[in-house]
Amino acid sequence: MQLLVYILAYPFLWLISILPYRLFYLFSDLVYILVYRIIGYRKKVVYNNLTLVFPHKSDQEIKKIQKAFYKHMCDMFLETIKTLNIGEEELKKRYATPNIDLLLDLEKKRSILVMFPHYGNWEWSIIVNRYVKSKGFAIYQEIGNVYFDRLIKKIRAIWSTTPISQKETVITMARNHQNGIKAVYGIVSDQSPQAHLAQYWTKFMNIKVPVFNGPELLAKRYDHAVVFAKVSKVKRGYYKTEFIPIALEGSKTAENEITNQFLKLTEEEIIQNPAYYLWTHRRWKHRDKVPEKYL
Repeated sequence: MQLLVYILAYPFLWLISILPYRLFYLFSDLVYILVYRIIGYRKKVVYNNLTLVFPHKSDQEIKKIQKAFYKHMCDMFLETIKTLNIGEEELKKRYATPNIDLLLDLEKKRSILVMFPHYGNWEWSIIVNRYVKSKGFAIYQEIGNVYFDRLIKKIRAIWSTTPISQKETVITMARNHQNGIKAVYGIVSDQSPQAHLAQYWTKFMNIKVPVFNGPELLAKRYDHAVVFAKVSKVKRGYYKTEFIPIALEGSKTAENEITNQFLKLTEEEIIQNPAYYLWTHRRWKHRDKVPEKYL
């Protein structure tokens, strides 16, 4: 069944990827109408998340953000498909990295962990691998359909990126460290871990939740530099990423320093323009399960 779904879907995805941009974004508008107005995909989840995080905003303001988010989400999803047939110079133009020199300087000394939130467009960040000299790894969560999972790996490989699943991350980092291989690791780090497995709870958007501290633990163990990727949507189809240092030497940071700084910078992005955050995730679903020691 997975193969059948892939065989049926792939030609359609490929056709979308070769559309001229005007038609491409017109198609995205049609997908928005389908997803938001007709299907109402996770509409209640998005609305509840927004009202929870922004309790002082009016219902009208919440719904305005909600509509803008769905428009952006449809763009972002289709832009991921567009990666099948986008040229290097075109992607460099559409995903600008004005201070890429920061990474170029850091990679001379050590490996780098680049931390992304689910904000803006994180998929097009694969263009970074066309600038750095170190080997690039994209840490990702495996897709249930093995054929689409392979497709994502294939797309990223075109851009000199080696995709590694979350369960492969520790052994890959250990092997590279042991062999003296400098690398740049990209990871989206604002997911919600299972409450009973969480080792750290703190406030995110003023609500106490469990947070992943795995990236920090790895950065400290292998003395990686840690950088935050601040993505701005310049206009439709165009993004700019500013790299902000969190730690020049991971091993010399205090406990939870990296994690807290990442969350702080993520909050600043969300507050600045909330429509570009991924509100369909149930990020605050464990807020009523806070362990006593974190209250």
